[in-house]
Amino acid sequence: MPATHEVVNQVPPLEHDVAADPALAEAVGRTEAAWVVDELHELGRLAGGEQVQEWSRLVNENEPVLRTHDRFGHRIDEVEFHPHWHDLMNVAVSHGLQGAPWRDERPGAHAARAAKFYVWSQSEAGHTCPISMTYAAVPALRANPELTEKYEPLLASTEYDFGLREPSTKRGLIAGMSMTEKQGGSDVRANTTAARPAGDGTYRLVGHKWFTSAPMSDMFLTLAQAPGGLSCFLLPRVLPDGSRNPIRLQRLKDKLGNRSNASSEIEYDDAVGWLVGEEGRGVRTIIEMVNNTRLDCALGSSSGMRLGAVRAVHHATHRYAFGKALVDQPLMANVLADLVIEAEAAVAASMRLAAAGDRRADEQEQAFRRLGLAVTKYWVCKRAPMHAAEALECFGGNGYVEESGMPRLYREAPLMSIWEGSGNVAALDALRAMGRQPESVAAFFAEVELAAGGDSRLDDAVDRLKKDLSDVDDLEFRARRVVESMALVLQGSLLVRHAPRAVADAFCGTRFGGDWGLAFGTLPAGTDTSAIIARARV
Repeated sequence: MPATHEVVNQVPPLEHDVAADPALAEAVGRTEAAWVVDELHELGRLAGGEQVQEWSRLVNENEPVLRTHDRFGHRIDEVEFHPHWHDLMNVAVSHGLQGAPWRDERPGAHAARAAKFYVWSQSEAGHTCPISMTYAAVPALRANPELTEKYEPLLASTEYDFGLREPSTKRGLIAGMSMTEKQGGSDVRANTTAARPAGDGTYRLVGHKWFTSAPMSDMFLTLAQAPGGLSCFLLPRVLPDGSRNPIRLQRLKDKLGNRSNASSEIEYDDAVGWLVGEEGRGVRTIIEMVNNTRLDCALGSSSGMRLGAVRAVHHATHRYAFGKALVDQPLMANVLADLVIEAEAAVAASMRLAAAGDRRADEQEQAFRRLGLAVTKYWVCKRAPMHAAEALECFGGNGYVEESGMPRLYREAPLMSIWEGSGNVAALDALRAMGRQPESVAAFFAEVELAAGGDSRLDDAVDRLKKDLSDVDDLEFRARRVVESMALVLQGSLLVRHAPRAVADAFCGTRFGGDWGLAFGTLPAGTDTSAIIARARV
């Protein structure tokens, strides 16, 4: 058929090295992980390349399928994935994202892993859920030295070995976490799953879990009510004798986003588990796992914001309207620069907390990390959905179409604010940290005040925050406002100390100085938008 028109003014495909990110490079340079740079670029080229983008599309369009029974009617409780899901998992595991830092003695191993997680998450977010949980399971499992000796080397292995087999016979393991129940949600102390001692060193669990992500994992850390109270247990899917542990997959969740990853409802039908830690101390045991996955929530949200900003800048650079490129239109430049600033503030805070993870013998660093994780998880993850919506809008109608990739980014964005404690839970956890560990407040302000005198607007915000914290009346009611302020002054301090002047000045003028509207793209006149946008141009 004859062509009806010539197709012009189209944006070329975006293929790039995801690790070519100035804010990330600067953040890594402030850690002990400079040795990871070459590997970051290797991952970055994969994540931003055509092949992996195609894998990502296919695993989201061909979602996991639950197979509860085989053709003979035998219970199998298996999840079937698209082959490229396993390709994505293999890249992540072979680069150590799921646990290698626990056995890597090089300085900066955890910061290096965080940087790799941030880069590789821009390939496809769904498969990073089991990767994150496996990484986070190791410190919790260490409450049981016997289990640690048996399984930690396999959890930290760089070999991806998918398949339902007895864990100790495999070359590498994936671990999940199973906490939430129907009646309790975030209130895990309301859990009713019961665990009774079997007399052979194991427990038998009966009950349910309302959300168990990545049910194809080899083993799970779970909470159940033992005779001594709420306790933590390790449940493998295959028992030492080769039989299947009766963990029944009831159905997969039909989720808003994260479609490539399976999340399930399960029932324990006299399932076998091993106690991790002491009876009655289940929350204390598993909280170390939670804190590590909360860091990955912040990293994942930061990663999504960076991807959204880069895509928006790329589109605006190559798309023309009213006689010039969108990126050269003043109002669009305002929006793009604001998106870049938000993404850079997010990665700066997330990587600072990752660096603290390498200094576990430093009490002040750990006190800072405890409080800083709660406030950063709350704020960065809360900003991601708004950021994704604005980045999508930069494409106009093209951004609303699945082929652009922006709807998937938009659907994924709210997850991190819900996973591992929704906004209220994260804000209240920050108050709890301040109440139980007053030294965390001192450590937090010691970090923030490293930028004292660098920007008067930041200094004023720190003073206001101290006054807010000194007023204990209605503090729980004001928790979101207080925690938001804490997150912003932490981000502001890092940007004033380390970011280019254009970025730091725009952040402080808007987030603290009041020269900002209620939407992205309301930066004040005089902002050096060109210098800021250049940091997201590929």
